[in-house]
Amino acid sequence: MHLIPLCLTVALTVLTVNQAKAAEPRLLGTHGDWSAYSFSENGNKVCYMASEPQKAEGNYTRRDKIYALVTHRPAEKTRDVFSYITGYPYKPGSEVTIKANGRTFKLFTQDDTAWTPDANADSSLAMAIRKGSSMVVKGTSKRGTLTTDTFGLSGSGKAYEAITRECGL
Repeated sequence: MHLIPLCLTVALTVLTVNQAKAAEPRLLGTHGDWSAYSFSENGNKVCYMASEPQKAEGNYTRRDKIYALVTHRPAEKTRDVFSYITGYPYKPGSEVTIKANGRTFKLFTQDDTAWTPDANADSSLAMAIRKGSSMVVKGTSKRGTLTTDTFGLSGSGKAYEAITRECGL
């Protein structure tokens, strides 16, 4: 998980509306399967927790790194924003299904990333991650390859507490 800070800085910067230059993330701590980070963007603090899957399944020959993230941006008045970087371009118009803590969530896709449709879904999914023991993510690549990624959720509650405290929420 030592590559997560660099990869996630790039991903979070790309996902930012204003495409601002981000400072190097600072590791707040590793908690089980999840790590917590913060960095400054345009003078504003951004805090996020991230994990990689314990198991990635699918009939593919090449796939980039895979990350699940929960991000707080207090200056933008956003918290619990869930994003999923899948390591391949999604099939246009496809949905991603996530099962966590007995709940099912549908995410929309664009390029190699999936998001929940709104802030309420973000909060519900963030809570399911903190309270659950595993999370299963299913998606379809633009080539039609089905993938199933399984994440451990051990330590997600503590990682969430760390990013929430760091961002003063």
